[in-house]
Amino acid sequence: MASSALVQRIAAEILQKIQTGELALGAHLSAQKVADEFSVSRSPAREALVLLSEQKVLEQRPNRGFFVLESVQEPAQIHDEVLALEEPAEYYRLSEDWLNNAIPSEVTEQFLRTRYDLTKAQVIDILNRAGKVGWAEPKPGYGWRFLDVAKTPETLEQIYKVRSLIEPAALLEPTYLHDLTKLQRLKKEQQDMLNGGIETLPADVLLKNGIRFHEEFVKLSGNPLYHMIVVQMNNMRRLIEYRSMIDRKRFYKQCAEHIRMIELVEQGNNLEAAHLMKQHLSGSFAHKSPILKLRSETAETSPSLSGLPSLLEESTR
Repeated sequence: MASSALVQRIAAEILQKIQTGELALGAHLSAQKVADEFSVSRSPAREALVLLSEQKVLEQRPNRGFFVLESVQEPAQIHDEVLALEEPAEYYRLSEDWLNNAIPSEVTEQFLRTRYDLTKAQVIDILNRAGKVGWAEPKPGYGWRFLDVAKTPETLEQIYKVRSLIEPAALLEPTYLHDLTKLQRLKKEQQDMLNGGIETLPADVLLKNGIRFHEEFVKLSGNPLYHMIVVQMNNMRRLIEYRSMIDRKRFYKQCAEHIRMIELVEQGNNLEAAHLMKQHLSGSFAHKSPILKLRSETAETSPSLSGLPSLLEESTR
């Protein structure tokens, strides 16, 4: 039986950790440990470990779990469609409908239960997840409102403007920690991508590597507020990017710039690294803006929702 997308991506991330040295030869893995790390149940976690065991990446030992083997095979297939790990499938169905103007901006929980065939608990869960990252909010009384966060070129530009202020500033903090061990780990991950990972890793792993670089780089500032804001910005823009088709060629430039910033910080030249960071973010937005604009124009041609009856008149159950 073919493995699910979730299992495939858990396996791909574990494989990457082995390839980058984060998981050393002989490292022990258990289904519970993997489930906790990826915030999933034990079932897909164990399936991912069994899959890697069948590929001779891990060795399964009775009553002891799984252990990293020396021989590591490359992923057999490239996945250019991004299928994220972090959220349940129904969350992305809701995201997709909102991005494409397939649902109104104000809904009730009962409307979502009926539309997606979900339980009350599932609906509350996905709405709370959307609210946590800033694209949904509860209305006074009852009902929910969806927000135009990272849905248009204008809102995406606002996110990148904030990041262009925050991330360079974080590099200039006097408390910035020049932790060479962490910097070298980030550098190795980016170099491994340049050395072949860009062409072999699944698309969502490439995206997550980029996000991890920016969050960990800023975290070294010593000011937790910088890190908190960048994490929030990344969560908001994931609303657009989680199901994008990856332009792998763009990652060569991106990774090279990441490595150059690390080298500048290693040399103590945080000012130059901050300048490069600002240019880097501007270039990233310039690449994504036309894609989002095209999507926005396409969505505008879809059938209007103005004829739908008011969903706020529904009674919740």
